[in-house]
Amino acid sequence: MLGTIVNAFAIVAGSLVGLVFKGGLAERYKETVMHAVSLCVILVGIKAALASDALLVVILSLVVGAVLGEALRIEERLGSLGKWLESRVPSGEGSIAKGFVTASLVFCVGSMAIVGSLESGLTGSHETLFAKAVLDGIISVIFATTLGLGVIFSAVAVFVYQGGIALAAGLIKPYLTPDVVAQMTSSGGLIIMIIGFNMLNITRIRAGNLLPAIFLPLLWFAWQALLGSFWV
Repeated sequence: MLGTIVNAFAIVAGSLVGLVFKGGLAERYKETVMHAVSLCVILVGIKAALASDALLVVILSLVVGAVLGEALRIEERLGSLGKWLESRVPSGEGSIAKGFVTASLVFCVGSMAIVGSLESGLTGSHETLFAKAVLDGIISVIFATTLGLGVIFSAVAVFVYQGGIALAAGLIKPYLTPDVVAQMTSSGGLIIMIIGFNMLNITRIRAGNLLPAIFLPLLWFAWQALLGSFWV
């Protein structure tokens, strides 16, 4: 859990630095910086989305994941949590929900979050999460200058998400083949692209409701393995 703790702390520290600079930036600078960050998020998503050639698995994961996410109302629940934080922490800007949801999705969706948490839980090696902590800390500085106080609360989401994966690592290790990880990365990359487009106000896709898609390649492989052992 050390890597996850460091990662969450880096987000808090980066957010605090960003909030210090937030008041000193003119609105036109914030807008341009936000556009630049959004484009970078899209680029990260594109690179991740190209990780797998198993297009059918990725497509089915996104479609089925969307159905599951809508049924679970993940985006709505994240937004409700953000609005609850707004009511508890007056910020004078009313953007805590947006900052919390956007930052949480960006920090949690991606191969480094999954692979790093698994390494941490299985081997006690935290190098990947330490590297992610540095990246997230830098990104949180930029996010906080444009999205505000809500970014700092994404550290809680990261702690719960990555900590849960680390604790469950022993159970899912047998199914994490390179192909499965690549498919999970591709699914996550598409979601990251959507987040970037949403940040640019090009789309209004409920990216949070697509989160189950990341783990469906893992379930698909486990199902195939189960059927294989059954017929042997």
